[in-house]
Amino acid sequence: MKNDTFLRALLRQPTPYTPVWIMRQAGRYLPEYNETRRRAGSFLDLAKNPDYATEVTLQPLARFNLDAAILFSDILTIPDAMGLGLYFAEGEGPKFERPLREEWEIRNLGVPDPAEHLRYVLDAVAQIRRSLNGEVPLIGFSGSPYTLACYMVEGGASSDFRTIKTMLYDRPDLLHHLLQVNANAVTAYLNAQIEAGAQAVMIFDTWGGSLSAAAYREFSLDYLQRIVAGLIRERDGQRVPSIVFTKGGGLWLEDIAAIGCDALGLDWTCDIGVARARVGGKVALQGNLDPMTLFSQPDSIREQVGRVLASYGEGSGHVFNLGHGVSQFTPPAHVGALVDAVHELSARYHATT
Repeated sequence: MKNDTFLRALLRQPTPYTPVWIMRQAGRYLPEYNETRRRAGSFLDLAKNPDYATEVTLQPLARFNLDAAILFSDILTIPDAMGLGLYFAEGEGPKFERPLREEWEIRNLGVPDPAEHLRYVLDAVAQIRRSLNGEVPLIGFSGSPYTLACYMVEGGASSDFRTIKTMLYDRPDLLHHLLQVNANAVTAYLNAQIEAGAQAVMIFDTWGGSLSAAAYREFSLDYLQRIVAGLIRERDGQRVPSIVFTKGGGLWLEDIAAIGCDALGLDWTCDIGVARARVGGKVALQGNLDPMTLFSQPDSIREQVGRVLASYGEGSGHVFNLGHGVSQFTPPAHVGALVDAVHELSARYHATT
């Protein structure tokens, strides 16, 4: 591979600089993405067509000197494959036509076969990997069991997660059943992506941080650990690193670092230097610039990039990223300023041989 800096950083091996990629890097802030989405007709038509998915995955790499590509897809592909009827309401985000409200619905859920029900994702992974031609690694991903369950039970996004938290406290047995089905589905899905060509995988636990400390360990972290234990660790003679990102999970870094993943994603509320002191001997760290920084001027972006790099300090084990996905309103030139600043400013923190 021509540039494996990202993979080596995840494994805490020496790198000449700090690699960078951006969550949601193929998205609505890019005019070329919006044009492809217009041609596709809708977000789901875009995501379910391997040609379009490949096209938009590669678009940010044509603009910016990024160190990794991430599969263009959605975290809700698994519940969609389970028959819940995913759709996107204009301006309202993802929703399900058939949210899980009855016990029998949850008891009847099955694990979808990725090769059959999620073939379009695997075809996209294989096509993207071929198109990358060894330039940079390809990241596959999934939502976490708890985050998927939030959408499946609430029927869409929620401000307070009242329905699923009522289930959590009143019927923990039922929620555990749902989470185990989801964990089995996520493990099979990520392994299928690895078999199709993904060279690293990331689990997005977007709503884990909404839980109490005890509930997080029981209803989110335990299932993340089961998934990590079931992942393919090596493919074609190369290690396949895993990244776990719990938004709002800064209080529990030691617990997350102990589940066996290779790297932790950090949101912007964490000090990455403090996080490194707490868990840096066990895992690599990914993050964690505030996405809103990208609305400031390039000089300010460069200054804030420098702060994150200085906080992490010398040595390997850092993948630069935002603390969450890039906003759709971000000026593309500001993303370029971020990427260039990371590459230029980080070399001093890596010993040359």
